[in-house]
Amino acid sequence: MVKLSDIRQKDVVNLRDGRRVGLIGDFELELDGGRVTSLVVPGPGRALGLLGRERDLVVPWDQVRRIGIDVILVDIDQAGGDAGP
Repeated sequence: MVKLSDIRQKDVVNLRDGRRVGLIGDFELELDGGRVTSLVVPGPGRALGLLGRERDLVVPWDQVRRIGIDVILVDIDQAGGDAGP
């Protein structure tokens, strides 16, 4: 079993381009079933954080491919904003 607190400390990396997406900021949960439905990665700050942040990236749980020791591998199409097949 994996603790959510342990997952929050791992880098999220996109398998499609090998880029680091960021760290997990939050989770979306299904309360009835007690399952994680998606990971939320906060958008990067603009102009040193003075102009707010870009939109958060929501990664559906079915797009999480592997949770490793240091990273979480996901398969998402960031350009189009949707997840892969």
